[in-house]
Amino acid sequence: MTETVEVNISEALALIDQGLGLTMSRELMSTTEVADLLLDVRSILAATPTDAAAVEDAVPAPIA
Repeated sequence: MTETVEVNISEALALIDQGLGLTMSRELMSTTEVADLLLDVRSILAATPTDAAAVEDAVPAPIA
């Protein structure tokens, strides 16, 4: 299960990085493009198991 969480998080991060790469040189982005990117990320993360112990083990603690 932890492996699934790591894969989903990695996939979400890759999608975010790809979206940022495509939009960095642009001054404007349509709300539709932003909404599509956020929905894609949400769908990937929603597929992640919700077992709290597994998520805590797989996700590093935030940097304070």
